[in-house]
Amino acid sequence: MNESLQYATYTLPSRAPPSRLFGPVWTILYILIAVSYAYVVHQVWEERLPKIFLIPFVINLIANFSFTYIQFRLQNYRLAVADILIVLATIIRTMIILRPKIRRAFRLQVPYLLRVSFATILATTVAILN
Repeated sequence: MNESLQYATYTLPSRAPPSRLFGPVWTILYILIAVSYAYVVHQVWEERLPKIFLIPFVINLIANFSFTYIQFRLQNYRLAVADILIVLATIIRTMIILRPKIRRAFRLQVPYLLRVSFATILATTVAILN
């Protein structure tokens, strides 16, 4: 089943956005994430930052891309909540790393943090209601 159609079958809280918003919002967020990560990769490449700085970024991307599979294919709502908590934690860790080093990349993470914070509440509510 298509994720958008499946989302429509969930028992959702009143604050849940319509499924048609997910595509445009995530397209913008992925562009911001890519630019932010490009700054970091460039800094690592130029040896201005140690390679260890890439770890939370890699974990974040793996967890972020895993969420859709876990939520919609496996329909494992509790595991999806655990996954999105990893996404949220790695965004926060990334921002802590970036703030003193690369403020531009830090600022690009703010919309991502806001969206994932809301998505964490939504995923938790879906897990409880379904």
